Amino acid sequence: MRVKLLAVALCGIASSVAVAGPVQSSQTGSSTAAQQYAPLFQSEIDRSRAFVDEMMIDGVVVPFPKDPGGGYTHEQHKQNFKIIYQGGQLYKLTGEQKYADYVRDILLAYAKLYPTLGEHPARKNTQGSGRLFWQVLNDAMWMVDSIQGYEAIRDTLSETDRKNIDDNLFRKAAAFLSTGSAVTFSKIHNHATWATAGVGMTGYVLGDKELVDIALLGLDKSGESGFLRQSELLFSPDGYYTEGPYYQRFALKPFIVFAGAIERNDPARKIFEHRDGILLKALTTTVQLTYEGRFFPFNDAIRDKSLKTDELFHGVAVAYSKTREPGLLSIADWQGRTVLTDAGMLLASDLAAGKAKPFPFKSMLLSDGPEGKQGAVAIMRKGDGMTGQALVAKNSSQGMGHGHFDKMSWQYYDNGYEIVSDYGAARFLNIEAKFGGRYLPENESWAKQSVAHNSLVVDEKSHFYGDVKAASKLAPEQLYFSDKMGSQISTAKMTGAYPGVEFTRTLALLDVEGLGQPLVADVMRVEAEGDHQYDLPLHYNGHIMRVGFDVASNVEGRPILGEGHGYQHIWVDALGKPSSAENAFVTWIKDDRFYTSRWAPQAGSETILAESGANDPKFNLRREQMVIQRVANGKDTVFAGVLEAHGRYDGAAERTTDSDSQIKTIQHVRDGEADLLLIETLAGAKSVLAISYDQDKAKKHSATINGKNIKWTGFADHIRLGGGAK
Repeated sequence: MRVKLLAVALCGIASSVAVAGPVQSSQTGSSTAAQQYAPLFQSEIDRSRAFVDEMMIDGVVVPFPKDPGGGYTHEQHKQNFKIIYQGGQLYKLTGEQKYADYVRDILLAYAKLYPTLGEHPARKNTQGSGRLFWQVLNDAMWMVDSIQGYEAIRDTLSETDRKNIDDNLFRKAAAFLSTGSAVTFSKIHNHATWATAGVGMTGYVLGDKELVDIALLGLDKSGESGFLRQSELLFSPDGYYTEGPYYQRFALKPFIVFAGAIERNDPARKIFEHRDGILLKALTTTVQLTYEGRFFPFNDAIRDKSLKTDELFHGVAVAYSKTREPGLLSIADWQGRTVLTDAGMLLASDLAAGKAKPFPFKSMLLSDGPEGKQGAVAIMRKGDGMTGQALVAKNSSQGMGHGHFDKMSWQYYDNGYEIVSDYGAARFLNIEAKFGGRYLPENESWAKQSVAHNSLVVDEKSHFYGDVKAASKLAPEQLYFSDKMGSQISTAKMTGAYPGVEFTRTLALLDVEGLGQPLVADVMRVEAEGDHQYDLPLHYNGHIMRVGFDVASNVEGRPILGEGHGYQHIWVDALGKPSSAENAFVTWIKDDRFYTSRWAPQAGSETILAESGANDPKFNLRREQMVIQRVANGKDTVFAGVLEAHGRYDGAAERTTDSDSQIKTIQHVRDGEADLLLIETLAGAKSVLAISYDQDKAKKHSATINGKNIKWTGFADHIRLGGGAK
């Protein structure tokens, strides 16, 4: 006897939404009464109805696969699994037989096509080939949606049609995704998450325990691979997914949807309680890893992805149904979408009832690795998650094959924009003209390289010299984190990225007297066994307003900065040698706010103003700006600087205020083992970021800068020295 997969009501939801949902028979799809739904849910029904009705005009279109991502057959098969899913849900909700019939006809066409398929003609040798799509991942995605749509209409079919679709489509597809793609299926990786979810959900629908077991426990049923093991190894105890926020978003749907099927069919597993509720924790962590709804672009991230994505429509609905967290309702309201399930119905109903509260975006430290011992991501915030400030220190692990060589890089957001930026992935997803929508060659030659990030580069070589296997063995050590408002501080140390070189970075979000916005402080200590060249890039968004030092500009022809490890893609616009922190600054504007990066230059150092895009004959790279501090020949050194937001430009009123930096100077001093960063404003206010690097929280420290004795307790603190306007 087969078990139910859909009505993704999960435990306890059906009774709570009885007044909001239709009384229906899943056997016949008949509705006993006209139904009034909450606006968000009704709009989802209307959207799906418009989509499926439009597709029905063209009839059944199931082409023989031949195109890579973005090509006609690729996009048509994507459309089809959306039609199958949404058509099934519409039948359940409306009882209109036309939707069940249309889904049936599409699936019968696939049942005829599928047994004839071999490896996809546009396959890529470095990845598992699919049957319907160029890579097996997309076949798994097709399966996850299609099996849900099939479950919704399966009981309406004749025995002959049901057996045909069961045996010639879903059983064959499940065999291909599992034993036929054993390497992918057995990975601890998001591709395997989709594959195990598709196979396991098919097992529930077809009443096939063998498929369920191999999905949960791996092909050998040892539990060393499979869906459960993935939930144990891919997430940290804080719900951080090792490949980064972009892939955390992507992996959430199969995790959440399959978990819903497990809970309904095998409630004794208590899947949503597994590993201290890791799946629901991962959902809220995913939301925390955003600014203005967009994911922090760690690793191979496509930068235009936001919370307005199918995976998060499902995730937010299911998470709300389990937790009743009112902040998730505000996320759903911002998304403007939900899903056609009981969980989506409940969410829409409670949103309409006015139960939403602002989502609690907050400062937090997210550990990385299954045991939380492979570095961390530090998020320091002030204000809301849409227009306030967010300083993000990426002190995490490599992130597997999608990881970048950017140990202890950082990003900064303010006023609704990314100010200090990360390139993300070099890819135009599903645009056939750009390498078939796959990752571009420049993803390896530029986007993954250390110089493409806001991290230390030694001797013009990327961390671990670009060796993923070596990088995967080591992660930064998170030494300290404080979310104390006004003095938020993160410190981490990296050992092993370069032979004989260790670097420690402190990033802080500080309230400084007289400044309208928080100040970012950055202290990077480098200790080495021999002399090296050190580069510290800062990638920023905006247009330069002022450069504080004299530069020699390359106005007739721009030289290229280097020959490899990303340097071959950098045009040099200008070179300069600032003499002191008074003139070592660059000011730019982004939208209506000004930003000044200021640093304390080391003796003999130079500054490079540059742009990405060199050696790019096919125009695959975005042109983005950077400032690089360079120490050409040094052993131990410290890079110390601040980033200041200031002033306003009102184009409509033609008015500008405080377009110049309000910082007079900064000064770095090393006293014993301590680092001190003195910040002085034009108004005379002085404060010091003091770092002892001592893990003893109760230990008292003192150090001297400009004859002034500074005292603090513990690892680090921001000490206000007074001064400034009264």
